[in-house]
Amino acid sequence: MFFPRGGYREYGETDDGQHTHAGIIMPSIEALEAKEKRHMRARSRFQEFRSRMSRTFPPNLARVMLLCCAALWGGSYLVAKVAMSAITPQWLMAMRMTGSCLIMFVLFHRVIIPALTREIIIPALVVGITYYGTMVMQTEGLKTIDPGRSAFLTASYCVLTPFAAWLVAKQRPKLINLVAAIICLTGVGFVALKPGSGSLALSQGDWMTIANAVIFSFNLTFLGRYTQHFHPIAVTFMQFAVADVFFLIGALLTEPLPNASWLAPDVIMSFLYLLIGATTMAQIMQNIGLAHVPPSSAAIIMCTESLFAVAFSAMFWGEAIGWTSIVGFSLIFAAVIMSVVTKRK
Repeated sequence: MFFPRGGYREYGETDDGQHTHAGIIMPSIEALEAKEKRHMRARSRFQEFRSRMSRTFPPNLARVMLLCCAALWGGSYLVAKVAMSAITPQWLMAMRMTGSCLIMFVLFHRVIIPALTREIIIPALVVGITYYGTMVMQTEGLKTIDPGRSAFLTASYCVLTPFAAWLVAKQRPKLINLVAAIICLTGVGFVALKPGSGSLALSQGDWMTIANAVIFSFNLTFLGRYTQHFHPIAVTFMQFAVADVFFLIGALLTEPLPNASWLAPDVIMSFLYLLIGATTMAQIMQNIGLAHVPPSSAAIIMCTESLFAVAFSAMFWGEAIGWTSIVGFSLIFAAVIMSVVTKRK
């Protein structure tokens, strides 16, 4: 029988030296050792890169990047509201994730490809699935509530993160975290308070947004762990890729197919902002900034996202902000600041 190069053989070796058994090519010990050495060299280069960048990257530039990230994300609530006037939530997120993955792969393929090993599969699934859950809850909730309200309810993730870290990493929260959680809950109560009636009412959109904050707290906890072992850009790419698969499946199963209304100029411009600004650029700036700014300082800067969101919503969407909302937003923001400042101690 004729055996082409690398073809079927019962026992022995292929022409390039790989062992075979029952027609299955088995990698040689030398090949496995070479692969392990390549993986170790890639990890060593990553650690060296992080060390060098930590010494040379300007801290103030990193802070500006985090502030820009907060502004881009703050604007995304309003822009997503415009985009979802035509595009359904999961299709919108699927297109955002697909576009972001393509852009990131073109720009950072030299970082991403070496990280595509078996070791990154579990981290990718964990951060990707939690990110999917976060964005589904947020976008579905945003369909029925105002952008500023959505932003401040989402911001409660900062208060919840210490408790997520307690469950995941066994890091017991401090007393100040419990106090912050109570203040935040009080703030949510004021947001839910109906002016004039004195009754509390949270809509389905409010509850979905609160669920988004809970899931996001776990997503950030896992991201903080995995970016210590893998390049932040590679983790971001894998997070988007895994989430993209779930968004595509969800859109195909539960939402109508694309139509001509998606091509309206304002919808296209909104999508481009969400794709290039709020998804790709903001996520990259966040991960780079977090690598060069102390966590407590970074968290305070990123808390301004909700301030940007409510400012943009009031100016351009006409969101009405009553006294109960002002009190509620203030309490939530105070709780967020308490949660992040206590990490300095």
